[in-house]
Amino acid sequence: MELPGGVVVWAITRHDTLQQLLADPRVGKNPRNWTTFTEGRLPEGWPLLNFVTVPGMVTADGEEHRRLRGLVTQAFTPRRIAELQPAVEARTEALLDGLAALEGDFDLREHFAYPLPMQVIGALLGLPPKQQDDLHELSDTLVSSSATPQAAVAAQRGLFALLASVVAAKRAEPGDDLTTDLIAARAADDRLTEEELVGTLLLMLVAGHETTLNLITNAVRALLAHPEQLRLVLDGEQPWSAVVEETLRFDSPVGQFPLRYAIEDIEVGDVLIRRGEALLASYASAGRDERHHENADAFDITRHGSRHLSLGHGPHFCLGAGLARLEAETALRGLFGRFPALAAADGPAPEPIGSFISNSVRTLKVRVG
Repeated sequence: MELPGGVVVWAITRHDTLQQLLADPRVGKNPRNWTTFTEGRLPEGWPLLNFVTVPGMVTADGEEHRRLRGLVTQAFTPRRIAELQPAVEARTEALLDGLAALEGDFDLREHFAYPLPMQVIGALLGLPPKQQDDLHELSDTLVSSSATPQAAVAAQRGLFALLASVVAAKRAEPGDDLTTDLIAARAADDRLTEEELVGTLLLMLVAGHETTLNLITNAVRALLAHPEQLRLVLDGEQPWSAVVEETLRFDSPVGQFPLRYAIEDIEVGDVLIRRGEALLASYASAGRDERHHENADAFDITRHGSRHLSLGHGPHFCLGAGLARLEAETALRGLFGRFPALAAADGPAPEPIGSFISNSVRTLKVRVG
């Protein structure tokens, strides 16, 4: 498959093959294993370069990955997630109050699907509310595949500068948040370099709100397009968790995630992936794989026994999966509980996001009915 800029990689689109390779120790995340990168053959200003080289657990392997991941795992234990539920519910209700005050058609993505996860991850990291919108705009550019080289470089620099200022502020005035905990861990035994600290915050920020923003948007869009499925949850015949899981499969919030690299030659069926070649995890394609999911193009919340890979698999499985599920279920339950007659606004179909990574639509215009 050819990525933006003419960079050629292996696209892993089948569910079973993707599951196998995500857990294969011969596949790594460190770009030092990618010959195209190490030999300097990437085009100048390649738009995904910043994403695949950001320091942190998402580009680390083995013991280095376990070290970095272990520092943030404690923030996402089932107990910690359960403790966040009252705060998520309170933020959801406040946002729904705001929706009730709007007149006419409005963009649900802007007024509800975006602020909820951003406020939650912002509070978890201790990010100042006045900086959260700036961080969101910069992270959107970072995951975009259509940004100019200049914009991509500026976005990365802006994100690192903003997050470095957050770190500096937390050093001066520690708080009850994950950023302070990571600073304390670094001060205790120097387990994090400064680059790793900021890179870890960047990963938490992007993964902590972009994915859930898309998940909520995609779920509402699917339910409005399939009223018979919505009726099943409104009548109590199916739980909201079923909506979340089917949305993750049917319309994965992460379309494709770059990149992984073959550490040695790997045979996949009759295909040989050579050492140093890059692999692209195509989650959206795997979710529609007819070999694994019966009637894969149908949105069916009664589906059973058909697991998806949209939150990853293996050592890099999404740490925030439990929090994303909690936020999405709470958001959907609250939204349709308050506005059971919610409907899509008249007009053209929404445009997809111009991103190689994020999978959703730019806007979702609705009316409360």
